[in-house]
Parts: sequence; C-alpha cells; structure tokens
Amino acid sequence: MITIALSKGRILQEAGALLAAAGLQLSEDPEQSRKLIIETSLEGVRAVLVRPADVPTYVQYGTADLGIAGLDVLYEHGGEGLYQPVDLGIGRCRMMVATPEPFDYARALRERRRLRVATKYMRAAREHFGDRGLQVDLIKLHGSMELAALSGLADAIVDLVSTGDTLRANRLQAVEEIMPVSSRLIVNQASLKLKRAQVQPLVRAFSEAATARA
Repeated sequence: MITIALSKGRILQEAGALLAAAGLQLSEDPEQSRKLIIETSLEGVRAVLVRPADVPTYVQYGTADLGIAGLDVLYEHGGEGLYQPVDLGIGRCRMMVATPEPFDYARALRERRRLRVATKYMRAAREHFGDRGLQVDLIKLHGSMELAALSGLADAIVDLVSTGDTLRANRLQAVEEIMPVSSRLIVNQASLKLKRAQVQPLVRAFSEAATARA
C-alpha cells in the first residue's frame, strides 16, 4: 500500500489537475467527505487528509510515502528524512515582511531599531532578520497576522502574500520579500528505496504533469 498525504484547501484544489494527470483521482471529494483516509483510482494507493503543517511529519515518519506541501511548511519543518524531487508549481505566493502603511521600515532598518515581529514562520523570520544582523522580538501567532500589526501588538509581520488584497484592505504594505513559495512533492527516503517500484512511477508522473502544466 502506498499512502500520499494531502491537505484540504487551496493546495489540494490546485493539485487536482496534477493528481488527475498522474492517474490518481480521489474516490470522494475531500472537501465534502468526513473521511480522513480516501481510496484513489490507483489500486494500492490511498490518500490521508491532514493539516498542511503536518504533511512533512507524516511523510518523515513513513506513515505516508509521499505528500504535497508548501515550501513555507517544509522550511519550518526542516526537511529531515524527506526528498523533494518535484516543484509542482502550484500554491505560488511569497513570504513577505509587511508593516502598517505609516511605518517607515527603511528608517527602522537604518537605525537598527529592535522590532516586534508577529508570525507563525518562526524559523524563516529568525534566519531572515539574523542574516540582516537585526535583533527582533518574535511573537508566535496562529491566527490573523494583519491584526497583530493593526492593533499595535507588533511593528511588522511575516506572512504569505498572494495577491496582496488582504494587506491593502487592512492598510498594510509589503516591504521585503523573504522567499518565493510554491508546493513540492515530497517523498519518504526509506519508501523511495524499499518501495521504489511503486513510488518512482508516481514521482515520474507528477514530474511530467508539473512540466506539462508550466
């Protein structure tokens, strides 16, 4: 049995065409079903539905052989025990530093001001500001980052930005890019060796589908 870890939402919606092109169609609509394990059109292949942040963990420990996860999630996880053979080119966005519109971020950088930064991407934020030689107080949040800046909890936020509409609606400005983000196919290292005959064709199918989509 081959198991692929997926998460509901935008990534799965965009991955639908890639899954179909790889010959892997889910037997039920995951957005409507309450099931956490769903069979697929390929014999011996099933999908498990988990939170986006949990996909790398399920693959790392071999509960899932493959998975689809955003680079932001993989960066925070660290990538231990994982191959990342295919950039699927979906879920594209940017991880950005954003501030309230009146805030002079450039001046704060020049003056080496210590900033309070709210984010759920603690590793990425810590390394980004550390590389710039800046001292920041990181505040970990799981909900709306925009509110942290609007309410004065933080001077800046680190979050994913797609269209920028949410920032503009809340009078925030993107001031610095940390990294471009897209979703990757990830594979358990042991599965690639021990189940190579089953896993490698799936990796190849996803790679060809991603290339055709580009």
